Amino acid sequence: QLQLSESGGGLVQAGGSLRLSCTAVGRTFHNYVMGWFRRAPGKEREFVAAIGWRGQLAEYSNPVKGRFTVSRDNDKKTAYLEMNSLKPEDTAIYYCAADGISSHISPTAGRYDDWGQGTQVTVSS
Repeated sequence: QLQLSESGGGLVQAGGSLRLSCTAVGRTFHNYVMGWFRRAPGKEREFVAAIGWRGQLAEYSNPVKGRFTVSRDNDKKTAYLEMNSLKPEDTAIYYCAADGISSHISPTAGRYDDWGQGTQVTVSS
């Protein structure tokens, strides 16, 4: 089990950038697939991106593909979400999550067992 904590959210103008961090407490961070999800006001939670154990494989949702980059540093037990060319529709609470059972990347929230508390990202037009 991992304890996750996100940081790096904030208010940014459209076209700007932010980098979110997800720091984990736990022994085996390198054995977890790490995912990023978001929930916009009035909308369902949606998948954003995920990265495999070694950081060599990643998957993105269509709305963020080409603008967001997910990465991880296993030595620092931290996952990152670099967000560029931000749009007002990216406004949401962003959550990181960890899947310690499967080695395969999944966009399904139910596959992830451990979740952070979320960090707010607001993009102004």
